Amino acid sequence: MGVLEFITSIVAMVLGAVTIWILILRKGRRIERAQPDGHYDMSELSGMAESMQERIGVLESILDAEVPDWRQQNESGTE
Repeated sequence: MGVLEFITSIVAMVLGAVTIWILILRKGRRIERAQPDGHYDMSELSGMAESMQERIGVLESILDAEVPDWRQQNESGTE
């Protein structure tokens, strides 16, 4: 029984590793790369815009906390 258990455990480990490897490769292929001519899908553009809005919101909240009058300084052109 010792040899059968050893072989079973080796097969299980190899199958697990192969499964993880296949999933990682498939996930890598799903990531869409930007087209060389600059064309994007509308869903990609929408996602990019939402991401930028979130980032801008975070940056503005940081600036509001650190430099309370940054908006007035920016509007008047003086720094």
